[in-house]
Amino acid sequence: MNIEKIGKRKAQAVETKNKIYESAEQLFRKYGFDQVSVDSIVERAGVSKGSFYVHFKSKDALILTLMGDYVGKVDLEYRTYLESLPAGTKASDILFSLAEKIVDVITDTIGYDVIKIIYGFQITQTVNTDTILGYNRDLYKIFQNIISQGIQQKEFKPEVNINIIAQHFVMAIRGLTYEWCIRSPDFDLKDYVRQHFEILLNGIRN
Repeated sequence: MNIEKIGKRKAQAVETKNKIYESAEQLFRKYGFDQVSVDSIVERAGVSKGSFYVHFKSKDALILTLMGDYVGKVDLEYRTYLESLPAGTKASDILFSLAEKIVDVITDTIGYDVIKIIYGFQITQTVNTDTILGYNRDLYKIFQNIISQGIQQKEFKPEVNINIIAQHFVMAIRGLTYEWCIRSPDFDLKDYVRQHFEILLNGIRN
């Protein structure tokens, strides 16, 4: 088999995977995750069912791929938002602004149904959730940078462990989002996140 044929096969495989991905995204957006089957995805994509399983272990794995890509876009959106804040803004104010932005994305953009599915994946671990849970996720780095800035501004204690505190801020949001899921609509996620961030900040402020 020559190099040209290998190249064509790789290009066809990429095209097939993209068709499956895009078809699934369109169907999920229109009907929701539960109402869409692998059969309906491959029918829309115009590919065989076998081709689906070449590229994705399961429907759940495909959903998680979509979510992982979305997480990357959202984290970039957070960075862009923070860059729009005035220079010299206190680190604590930046943390509150970021928290409110995250809550808006969770409640208004992602939504309850998708968050419920994400938590299901995280609990059952039926698919790899590193793109969402991994400490290398950009969101952790964003929090680390803000906390480091607070130390440089002498707003936060110099002995603060940046990585651990960043993890606790993210865990606070994740835990409160779970509480929102089980108590919605009688739970103001933004209000509770602000309260919890204030508690965490009281522990690291000078």
